[in-house]
Amino acid sequence: MKQIKDKNYAFRISSKDLKEIQAKAKKAKMTVTKYITQSALGKEVIIIDGLPEIVSQLKKIGNNLNQLTMLSHQGVINTVKLDETEESLTAIYWKINELTKVVDSDGSV
Repeated sequence: MKQIKDKNYAFRISSKDLKEIQAKAKKAKMTVTKYITQSALGKEVIIIDGLPEIVSQLKKIGNNLNQLTMLSHQGVINTVKLDETEESLTAIYWKINELTKVVDSDGSV
């Protein structure tokens, strides 16, 4: 359940610190409020830098599989070699595995 933010709290901060907090919040894809709250309450803020590359690869594989399925349904192709797809998925698996190890070893990313 989403908590209602019913209180305002203002505090003084240096411009340098504010810029750093804003940059970290942006990198974590969070609002500054959410980033500060999670950090102050000792909750993990996980940032995965390699994720856009992985998502891009998954989209490409999905497009290729959709094209192969369409051609198969049209009777244009009978058999499909999925060696390249398997290699791509294996590469993605290992990248995700590496990212997980980074999170586990640091406790954060």
